Amino acid sequence: MTNQNNSVFRIPPYYFIHVLDLNENVTRLIIGPKTFVKQDNEKVVYGPEKMIIIPPNYYCIVENPVLRDDTNNVMFDKNNSVLLAFADTEIRFAREPFPLYPGEILKQNITPLRILPANSALRLKAILDFEEENGEKRVAGDEWLFEGPGTYIPRKEVSVEEQIRATTIKPNQAIRLRARKECTDRNGKERVTGEEWVVKKNGAYLPGAYEEVVSVVDAYVLTEKRALHMRSLRTFTDDFGKKRLNGEEWLITLDDTETHIPSVYEEVVGVVDVTTLSSRQYAVILDPIGEDGKPQLGKKRLVKGEKSFFLQPGEKLEKGIQDVFVLGEDEGLILKCIEAFEDENKQQKSPGDRWMIKGPTDYVPPVEVEVVTRRKAIPLDENEGIYVRDIKSGKVRAIVGQTYMLNQDEELWEKQLMPNIEKLLIRNPLLEAALTEKLDKESLPNRNKSRVVSFRVPHNGAVQVYDYKEKKARVVFGPNLVLLGPDEQFTQLSLSGGKPKIPNKIKSICLLLGPDFSTDIFQIETADHARLSLTVSYNWHFDTSKINDPKEAAKLFNVPDFVGDACKSISSRIRGAVASKSFDFFHKNSARIIRESVFGLDENKKIRKEFYFEQNNLVITSIDIQGVEPVDQRTRDSLQKSVQLAIEITTNSQEATAKHEAERAEQEARGKLERQKILDEAEAEKARRALLELQALSAAVESTGQAKAEAQSRAEAQKIEGEAAVEQARLKADAAKIEAQSELERLTHARNAELGYVREQNEIEISKQTQLSEVEVNKFKKMVDAIGAQTLREMATAGPDLQVKMLQALGLQSTLITDGSNPINLFNTANGLIGNFSPKKQKHNPEDDVD
Repeated sequence: MTNQNNSVFRIPPYYFIHVLDLNENVTRLIIGPKTFVKQDNEKVVYGPEKMIIIPPNYYCIVENPVLRDDTNNVMFDKNNSVLLAFADTEIRFAREPFPLYPGEILKQNITPLRILPANSALRLKAILDFEEENGEKRVAGDEWLFEGPGTYIPRKEVSVEEQIRATTIKPNQAIRLRARKECTDRNGKERVTGEEWVVKKNGAYLPGAYEEVVSVVDAYVLTEKRALHMRSLRTFTDDFGKKRLNGEEWLITLDDTETHIPSVYEEVVGVVDVTTLSSRQYAVILDPIGEDGKPQLGKKRLVKGEKSFFLQPGEKLEKGIQDVFVLGEDEGLILKCIEAFEDENKQQKSPGDRWMIKGPTDYVPPVEVEVVTRRKAIPLDENEGIYVRDIKSGKVRAIVGQTYMLNQDEELWEKQLMPNIEKLLIRNPLLEAALTEKLDKESLPNRNKSRVVSFRVPHNGAVQVYDYKEKKARVVFGPNLVLLGPDEQFTQLSLSGGKPKIPNKIKSICLLLGPDFSTDIFQIETADHARLSLTVSYNWHFDTSKINDPKEAAKLFNVPDFVGDACKSISSRIRGAVASKSFDFFHKNSARIIRESVFGLDENKKIRKEFYFEQNNLVITSIDIQGVEPVDQRTRDSLQKSVQLAIEITTNSQEATAKHEAERAEQEARGKLERQKILDEAEAEKARRALLELQALSAAVESTGQAKAEAQSRAEAQKIEGEAAVEQARLKADAAKIEAQSELERLTHARNAELGYVREQNEIEISKQTQLSEVEVNKFKKMVDAIGAQTLREMATAGPDLQVKMLQALGLQSTLITDGSNPINLFNTANGLIGNFSPKKQKHNPEDDVD
């Protein structure tokens, strides 16, 4: 900020200030280098500021630029104020440093020029009408591209909307373009606003000014197992030259092309996988495509394997891929005709016909045939069966004991039984009685209702089966197996049970023929009105001597509750008999009264042995009276008192007898005790006498034995000491002998080692001297061979100097000169010469031996 108190402004080079003349109200420009002295009527309103320096490839925008004449000089008005182009801008590029004149504003600071690389462009828009250097006229609102590579030089009539980069189209790719307004694409084709098209050429694509990239579209790769389901969005001609109508659907496979890029007028509905059928599979296609390429609605086509195919648009499989029906010997297929046709055997089939084919075979149903069901032969043992119903006539029959396969007009029939019968079929009547309360709480068993109902009748049991169709019953005696026919049902027995007997307490379908027993509790009243509760058990059985007669066998089930009926009959007879007897008489003769009332008397006034029921052949053989208890409290008390009194009398009598017997036994025991005491004292005296004799004898033996033992001990001690001394001397002698022998062995080993050592040294010395002699001999021989015989001869014949040289050459340190007339002992001389070089032998010192 300018300090107005300063009157002198030193403006450096390339700096400027704006000075306002307060008198004329005109601002002027002062450019450095200069020292400016401010007057009183002047005011520095701007600066000092550095001039604007624009380097190469840079620019800036100045608002309200000054006006210049043709010679590029600044224009001033009559008041000497610069003329400005208000609301206008000027783009200035690299030039000499320049100042800003008063009124000019740096709208955009120094900015580098845009350098566009290849495959990029700037979308430009004209904001003012102008004409380019090449003569092309631009109208405000026009848009065009400045494509790289290049440096964009901005101008004030043009605004940069955006920078666009080229989209790279890779193999198996395309870009989808849309026209933002009417234009001509790069291929020279006219495009209308909103029109879309696809560019598939590989490489970089730079969209035009009025084009925009909608998306990059990847190609669909088609294989032998994949196809494309296409749909037309409008009527057009596809890439294969076929005309497609609006909404038409078709399939593109590998036979058409390896890759496919959808155009803008078609869409991919989905990728269709190939349908592959093996040799044991088939498929039914609904609404197949005809030879004319149109769907045949409502029709079907059968395709058998082995085959691979694509489902055309609109086609679908009826039940997916189905396996061929492979039938074994015990299998079959129930077929139904749904459309008239002629089968393989040239037989005409009408809709609704049913027939069956049996194995072994494999079968593929044609489209006119529906497979109703698959049948398998049902193996049945001789005690097993099934219910079969004829669907035409409705007749039901049971097939038992053979393997059977249902034909086309038969089906399994389920036989319904009452819930109680279902539960009783799985119970064993010999083990547990089926009480009504427990039976109602049990859940129904899971039974195959199409199987023939069977029940094993136990030994000594009977079951009644009633045929509702024939309206007759049959009785089956055990042990046996009952198989129910379609119209047969078991006869359910509802028997009394409990104590006292309660009607309908036990449910059963099997009647046990006995022998068995039944217990009942009922009340009776005597002639003197004493009420008693009587517990009676009866032994019973059914008379089966005439069971071969159907009428006699049917009698067993004439009485539904034979237990309740027999108990009521017997109790009524007992009540009638007891009613005419007094309590005391009945109490004393209860067994006889009850037996007479039940069994009766024969012609001889004797009690019969059994009670026979004619209506169902039930026989009561015996009666056991388990308890008689008064019901009235006073009768019970009096009976209890009489019983207690009888018990007390019997108890007192038994006590007196026992007391008398105890006193007699006590006297006998006391006499035996006194006698035994006398005998014991006599025996004690005899024992005391024997003891004293033994004590005297032991004292004499003790005194004699002590002296003898001491003498023997001393003798033994001396003997042991002598033997120990002898043994010690012997051991010392053995030790001395062992030491002497060990010392001798040590010296022997030492001498032998020393002799071996000396022997080896001598052998080594001899070997060494022998080798040295051989070395000298070889040395001398080689020297002689090296000099040669001729040379030696010459040297011998030469003068004394030559002899000296010869001796020096031979390396001889001593010489012997003779005239040849006197003999010389060369052997001794040689030994003397060699002896000087032989090493001295080391003398052996015996003192060095280690003892």
